[in-house]
Amino acid sequence: MNRAISLSVFLVSVLTASSVWAKVTPQQAARLGADLTPMGAEKAGNASGSIPAWKGGITQPIAGYEEGQFHPNPYAKDRVLHTINAGNWQKYKDQLTQGQIELLKRHPQYSINVYPSHRSAAYPQFVYDAVKKNATSAELQPYGTGVTDTIMASPFPIPKDGAEVLWNHTLRYRGLSWEYVSSTLNTTQSGDQGITTREYEYYFAYSEPGITLPEIDNKIFYLKRKTLAPAKMSGQMTLVHETLDQVRSPRKSWIYMPGQRRVRRTPDLSYDTADIDSNGIRTIDQVDMFNGAPNLYDWTLLGKQEKYIPYNAYKLHAGNLRISDIAKKDFINPNLVRYEPHRVWVVEATLRTGMNHIYTKRRYYFDEDTWQIVLAEEYNADGKLVQVTEAHTINYYEVPMVYSTLEVTYDLEDGRYFAEGLDNERSPINMNVEFGRRDFSSSALRREAR
Repeated sequence: MNRAISLSVFLVSVLTASSVWAKVTPQQAARLGADLTPMGAEKAGNASGSIPAWKGGITQPIAGYEEGQFHPNPYAKDRVLHTINAGNWQKYKDQLTQGQIELLKRHPQYSINVYPSHRSAAYPQFVYDAVKKNATSAELQPYGTGVTDTIMASPFPIPKDGAEVLWNHTLRYRGLSWEYVSSTLNTTQSGDQGITTREYEYYFAYSEPGITLPEIDNKIFYLKRKTLAPAKMSGQMTLVHETLDQVRSPRKSWIYMPGQRRVRRTPDLSYDTADIDSNGIRTIDQVDMFNGAPNLYDWTLLGKQEKYIPYNAYKLHAGNLRISDIAKKDFINPNLVRYEPHRVWVVEATLRTGMNHIYTKRRYYFDEDTWQIVLAEEYNADGKLVQVTEAHTINYYEVPMVYSTLEVTYDLEDGRYFAEGLDNERSPINMNVEFGRRDFSSSALRREAR
């Protein structure tokens, strides 16, 4: 009831507002590909040399890669520059986030291995073309509820505020069609682990070549997910239509439960509804680091900072690993995790007056080369940091594009954690598949259920 009232108040304010944030000029957009990368990052390295200049990233598969394989590590010969732990973190505190510091202070065996920085991010030329076009056309709707005159990729490569940076993550290029099988893992305070395996299919309508914003019918992507294990959950299916403006048109979702033998709509799959996949560790809007309507928060751009962030996670992505190699009692195996110095956009979200959410403040770190959120921090009503999430990314260089291979959420209050994307015992994302919108209709879900 409180959320409904808050949303009603918010909608009234939106309808009475008249201004939108302005797009950049052609002169400003001309910086893309000049002193800025085509995605809007600083092309030059930093003053100390710890962050190199961007020289195009990995634009094609490296030697030895064959389609369908896990991606070989292009930086396998790199050695650890230094290891940060509970005893020496203060020496590196300026390059660490508050969430990383909390993990180091709480876990004496936890560590951060820092490697040389490689700006490996790359995308197809048509994505760069779309980003440049978006720069001079895209506009943010009042209060950041949606975006107009944009398609294919991130809309604001030269952002002016935090909401624009967030939309760059939400609408970042992720290919067109995917299918894969992977596992999620939940831990308990005692160290027990629960594993669930699912099959996923995605279709990113927003990225369809040649399509227009009206033609996608306010849809960003479609998702169909089927549970394979454990046996008691096998056969459950979920269908999601992710909408662009979720205030005017909330996401639609359906679920099929084998025991009930029918497809039904699922209510309230948004905001701080508990994500049942994570056994309550995270909320629905923490999936993919952040998703859904941004209207509950004010988004403040704190600027750029240099931080040690998870990056080029090919070692963690390897197909010769078992889940038990990765998932330890209190955290994932630090010896498999790679951190590098990179520049990140830092955005802080503060809950608006009259709005309701279990997190009153949230802080996000966006990789400047990709707009991917790589680190997230969640604060409760008392202003206490309660959760830390990391996205471990790689360049899927057969496309090319950058996306996470594993997301991990640490709950600082009860010591549990949740990991999503454990496909090491299966196979990596298959992006050489063709889907269309018809494959993700509620009728198609009912046919598959039968």
